[in-house]
Amino acid sequence: MTLEFRETPLAGAFVISPIRLDDERGSFGRLFDEALFRERGLDPSLAQASFSYNVAEGTLRGMHYQRESWAETKLVRCTRGKVFDVIVDLRAGSPTRLGWFSVELDERTRNAIYVPAGFAHGFLTLTPDAELHYQISTPYHPDSSAGLRWNDPALAIDWPAEPGVISERDATYPLLDEADPK
Repeated sequence: MTLEFRETPLAGAFVISPIRLDDERGSFGRLFDEALFRERGLDPSLAQASFSYNVAEGTLRGMHYQRESWAETKLVRCTRGKVFDVIVDLRAGSPTRLGWFSVELDERTRNAIYVPAGFAHGFLTLTPDAELHYQISTPYHPDSSAGLRWNDPALAIDWPAEPGVISERDATYPLLDEADPK
């Protein structure tokens, strides 16, 4: 096995870690394997790859998602620094709807979070100069872009700290009971 898939409490979401091979040169490991994703019923599609570079510790981005037919499956990995990564299940009819899950992603472990379509995603940087890499299944569609308030009491996400840096857009997303039901 080249990758370890650990189920989260949210249906369809996984933490994925490479199985490292270490020797005198350093280490080697696989970060993605289409066949292993398909074996588990996960969407291995890749339409885009993006990065997010964050200067300051305490930067919060989220909680973002794409609506309707533009919903994205994402594989998110921290390639520099460390982040507190959060996903929220927004899928209608899901047994884990409105549940959230968090995991620390960091450059040392090279772990990733598999975020199914229909989930919101966000993170808080725990180090300065944190960088994330996203593999995304669907092209970005600006008109389908949406988000939820990071500190919505209805979700009660247990963030490790208040954000020091947050965009106006992210700070003013609607609360869950005000959001577009789609």
